[in-house]
Amino acid sequence: MKLYENEISSATSRVRIALALKGLTAEALPVTILGEEAESRQEGYRKIDPQGLVPALLTDSGVLISQSLAIIEYLDELRPEPPLLPGTAEGRALARSIALAIAAEIHALLPPRIGLHLRAAFQADTDAIARWSRHWVCEGIAAVETMLAGRRQGAFAIGDRPGIAEIFLFPQAVSAKRMGFDLAQWPNIAGIVAKLEAIPAFQENAPAPRR
Repeated sequence: MKLYENEISSATSRVRIALALKGLTAEALPVTILGEEAESRQEGYRKIDPQGLVPALLTDSGVLISQSLAIIEYLDELRPEPPLLPGTAEGRALARSIALAIAAEIHALLPPRIGLHLRAAFQADTDAIARWSRHWVCEGIAAVETMLAGRRQGAFAIGDRPGIAEIFLFPQAVSAKRMGFDLAQWPNIAGIVAKLEAIPAFQENAPAPRR
């Protein structure tokens, strides 16, 4: 397998964590994502992933899978143990709802291409773009905290074993801390993240800070 990735990408981090939990490896193919001239915006990479996003996984059979949730569920089916989804239908639905609350409602508003568009279309400066990002991170993580507060059972988001919900939560929480947020205001998330930081698959595959 080959993984088109970027070390600062929280979406890439999710897939790296899943690979580590599964004991799988993929050849890393770095793709730059910052700036107008980023490789992800160029025609060559768009032929690989028409969305121009990372990560993208090229399977051993030559099939290209984009979107981190689809990649992670593919890995879960490829190697069922340890499972990344809970054993019940309700648990699986909740895990996916947490993952999508992060991927579709928080992260989707934060990638470099969003900042570029805000700058080009609305003349937003660096401070304005940072305020935009902080707003959606705060609102989104607060919503996930409320979801967890009402439904959490066990040591992690769902049960006593980390899976898809935690794989999506951890990189977003790491990024939030780097933005200056104190996770203590979200006690369920803070407690889960503290436990995940002690697990090598998570600790060693956190998104790298922007330089």
